[in-house]
Amino acid sequence: MATVFHGFVSRVQSSANRLDSFFSDPFSRIVLLAVVLFCHLGLRLTFYNRLNSLGWKRATIKRTEKIAFAETWVTPLILGAIFWQPISKWVLGQSDSEVLPIVLLAYAAFCLVMGAMFGFLWLLWRPIWRFQHVPTKRDVEVHDVSIQTGLTLARTRKCRWAAKVPVNQIFEMAVEQIELPVVGLPEQLDGYKIAHLSDIHLTGQVAPDFTAHAVSIATQWSPDLMALTGDIVDKQPCVAWLHDLFSPARAKDGCYFVLGNHDTRISDPSVVRDRMTEAGWIDVGGKIETVSLRSLDCQLLGNEWPWFTRPNDPLISDESIGFRLCLSHSPDQFDWCRRNGVDLMLAGHTHGGQGRLPLAGPILSPSWHGSRWASGDFYRSPTTMHVSRGLSGVHLLRIRCRPELSLITLRCPSS
Repeated sequence: MATVFHGFVSRVQSSANRLDSFFSDPFSRIVLLAVVLFCHLGLRLTFYNRLNSLGWKRATIKRTEKIAFAETWVTPLILGAIFWQPISKWVLGQSDSEVLPIVLLAYAAFCLVMGAMFGFLWLLWRPIWRFQHVPTKRDVEVHDVSIQTGLTLARTRKCRWAAKVPVNQIFEMAVEQIELPVVGLPEQLDGYKIAHLSDIHLTGQVAPDFTAHAVSIATQWSPDLMALTGDIVDKQPCVAWLHDLFSPARAKDGCYFVLGNHDTRISDPSVVRDRMTEAGWIDVGGKIETVSLRSLDCQLLGNEWPWFTRPNDPLISDESIGFRLCLSHSPDQFDWCRRNGVDLMLAGHTHGGQGRLPLAGPILSPSWHGSRWASGDFYRSPTTMHVSRGLSGVHLLRIRCRPELSLITLRCPSS
């Protein structure tokens, strides 16, 4: 064991000595130190995104978040305070890296190696490269809902302040008419229309009129099918709004829904299911519904994993089925859909990252895959996936990331 440790130490010191030859002046050493700190922060962001994709209890996740947030800042502060003298001497070029403690060198090496690995993957999945994205035809109409309805949508002081932030787009609903090519789509479903709503997040902060506007626009579009992919209610009193909000919805082949992680914040999530069912919607959470769409036998699957349930894999394999559509709250179930021969998956949960940087795109995204599938249209054989930015959220900021109502027209790729 001692031999292994000494070998590790010698390798770290040898690598540090080689770095000294490349970073010999104070400026380059400051840049290297900044890169190490940047990688440190990036790794914590990676952890944060994955943490919020887990099916843990909300209290456990929030407790872990607070600990992780504190550790993010405490670790560099403590290391900097303890090793201030050797760090400052190295930065100023007064000594080589041999003066730095091995624990500091090892942690810096860890941050650089892991940061380079995750950084490469993060760059690879930037939306600008369109990797695994499906080319779609999009017609986007922006509705400033507060102006169009003439109503005051902010119901609390916090929401009123947030709405005044110049770059905040929480009430600018993007009604996106999307022609989505779906590999394997039967010809008789070419032109089939699906209105997709997601992440309603009824918290009481925003007036229900905002959701009512989305439901009204979706219904006026005369869809063949309407889908809602979870996170309907956050606060118990808002359960009473469900019937009036969602009962006006109409679609030729029905309105279907699943629940999401925020629906667990209600004392009894089954009440949400009951109220939505009373409003005329069909609960497919954890179920397989065999339906006839344009006289074609199809399956509707409801995947609420990891917060609730998903259908058993062996029950899905039916060769007589012509098309499979899955409603999933999280895009993390993409691989599950691929294993089960799903043709089209609709998801939400990630809110498009809640904010998007120019060129770089989303940073925050509660997914095991980070911001890779924060929003948009993707294809990995045999499944096409559409991820909505959702309509609302508990966080009242949307920076360059408008709420989305998706009006999807399915197309055979050949058409």
